[in-house]
Amino acid sequence: MLVQQILKSKGDTGVMTVSPGSLVQDAAKILAEKRIGTVVISGDGKTADGILSERDIVRDLAARGAACMEDKVDNLMTANLVTCGLSDSADSVLQKMTEGRFRHMPVVEDGEMVGLVTLGDVVKARLSQLAMEKDALEGMIMGH
Repeated sequence: MLVQQILKSKGDTGVMTVSPGSLVQDAAKILAEKRIGTVVISGDGKTADGILSERDIVRDLAARGAACMEDKVDNLMTANLVTCGLSDSADSVLQKMTEGRFRHMPVVEDGEMVGLVTLGDVVKARLSQLAMEKDALEGMIMGH
């Protein structure tokens, strides 16, 4: 299963972005309203400058309290992004996410974001693939 197939199965939900310089509280409000776990920081809506997750916000809240909500997203975001392409396999994406201990990965083609995959998306796709393989093997065994 390829990232391209995973994105297609998700439908066109787009990537939720916020501009550099936005306040953490504004990003948190978007996360809550959209019921999502991350926003991509992007100056032009096409390239990823960084990523800010719920975890990033919660960690800083625990360390500094509510004052972090007045900070700019640039101060909390992860700037060294790990990305994937449309032709990457679900297995390679799953491996990168597991090793890096993160749950969201921008999909980039020709330098521009074309989507975002989550750990849940990849696991769902992998389980679906395994179920199809199981059914095919059972069919072969049963002679169908």
